[in-house]
Amino acid sequence: MKGMGFRTIKTAVGAGLAIWIASLLNLEFATFAAIMVIISIEKTKKKTIISIKDKFFASLLSMFLGALFFEVLGYSPIVFALFILVFVPILVRAGIQAGFVSSMVILLHLYAVEDASLATFLNELYIIIIGMGIALLVNSIMPNFKRDIDNYKQEIEEKFEAILFEFSAHLRDSTRNWDGKEVIEVEDLINQAKNIAIQDVENHLLRKQNKDYYYLEMREDQLELLKHMLKIVAVFSSSSLHVKQKEMLATFLENLSENVHSGNTTKTSLNELKELKETIQNTELPKTREEFEIRANLYYLIFEIENYLNLKRKLFSK
Repeated sequence: MKGMGFRTIKTAVGAGLAIWIASLLNLEFATFAAIMVIISIEKTKKKTIISIKDKFFASLLSMFLGALFFEVLGYSPIVFALFILVFVPILVRAGIQAGFVSSMVILLHLYAVEDASLATFLNELYIIIIGMGIALLVNSIMPNFKRDIDNYKQEIEEKFEAILFEFSAHLRDSTRNWDGKEVIEVEDLINQAKNIAIQDVENHLLRKQNKDYYYLEMREDQLELLKHMLKIVAVFSSSSLHVKQKEMLATFLENLSENVHSGNTTKTSLNELKELKETIQNTELPKTREEFEIRANLYYLIFEIENYLNLKRKLFSK
């Protein structure tokens, strides 16, 4: 069913459980416990804890300051409005303005019963603890994003394979047609995968680092280099001159496209690239200006490929 996500199910179960427990304890305003659950559940464990912290301290502050205002100035709409004008800047200064809504509900409870006794305080405190406690409990159950991230990584690597193969094909045939859609598609895939990886990090409170996120950042940096390479390859498409060094580099790129995966093969690829560079350097000098320009762009392309490979090498050296 559309909209029936895991978070929705947790919210529904938690809200119902909160009302049930608060009602068993004969607490006044028992339904507020459900509201606390609903407004406390976030997308990740880390965000939920931060949300609960802000709401808890904001609610306690509103109880004590609200009681002081109402008992001294009276229970009236004007005093309620005056309290908000004073209270909001305090929340902002304390950095807990996210707890404004929950603190206002607490204040309205005090206003409704017109009683700032210990019994009223305890009633509100129990409701807050029940709501926030259940929110923490139900949100401790989080989906495992590892499979989703692995699927994204596989799709990203397939796009990289296609891009590198097209580079190779264009070096061999300057008339080849390619719309470059894989470049745009893989950029979207990387962004989507990074968002999931961030959620995965925030769902592991004791783990601040994520190898998959580092991997995706590496692919993002490599993609920028592929965009640079695309411009260089486009230059070759404007020339039909056959240069044997183009074929040598095309063969290397084709082999590179067959080794785009999460494993560490950069040392082998860098050695092959070094040998290729030395071979090209030992070939005869260009005879025409056009050949010279093509050879110069080939060297630039080799430089970018080397940077591309070094990004992956750095990932495995961490």
